[in-house]
Amino acid sequence: MTQDPILLEWIERAIHGDAEAFEEIYYTYKDDVYTACMRMLGNAAEAEDAAQEVFVRLLRVLPRYDVARASFRTWLLTITTNYCYDMLRKRRGGELSMDDEDNEAVTVTLRSSDPTPEQAALSNEFHARVQQMLDRLSPDDRQMIVLRYWFDHGYEEIAEATGQTVSAVKSRLFRARQRLADLLGDTPLPDEGD
Repeated sequence: MTQDPILLEWIERAIHGDAEAFEEIYYTYKDDVYTACMRMLGNAAEAEDAAQEVFVRLLRVLPRYDVARASFRTWLLTITTNYCYDMLRKRRGGELSMDDEDNEAVTVTLRSSDPTPEQAALSNEFHARVQQMLDRLSPDDRQMIVLRYWFDHGYEEIAEATGQTVSAVKSRLFRARQRLADLLGDTPLPDEGD
């Protein structure tokens, strides 16, 4: 796996206490980390706090990064989703209700594209609805959906990030997609082809 040499230099310098190098890492990945936190936690204030905590933790665990095992982005997003997963388990006692008191059908495309001007007004409402449904998934299911659809991780990357086999990831992702589709209405999510 080929890594950006500049990134590897930043990592090496940050490990040895170079604050500027760590800032470069922070500014390069802060949006990805915040997005993952927001999708996992569903609350902007909690997502900001979680993102900050992820970077605090990153500073401590950076020496453990193994360039041969995973891309840095995958490794960092694994730290992020695992931290959020732990927060969700603590917050909700490990159990979430799957009942949907609102049965309106919603068409969903998890891979977003730029909206037309007419769609822009509906975009915030749509994303809020998707986030509501993500909030109702179990932390395990939410982690699968976020890693796959928001960060386009392949099955192998998700397996490495979660410590599971590829077949277990495929099975969990299938069930997570079914649960999300049930919550969103009658419109099924797209089938996976990879």
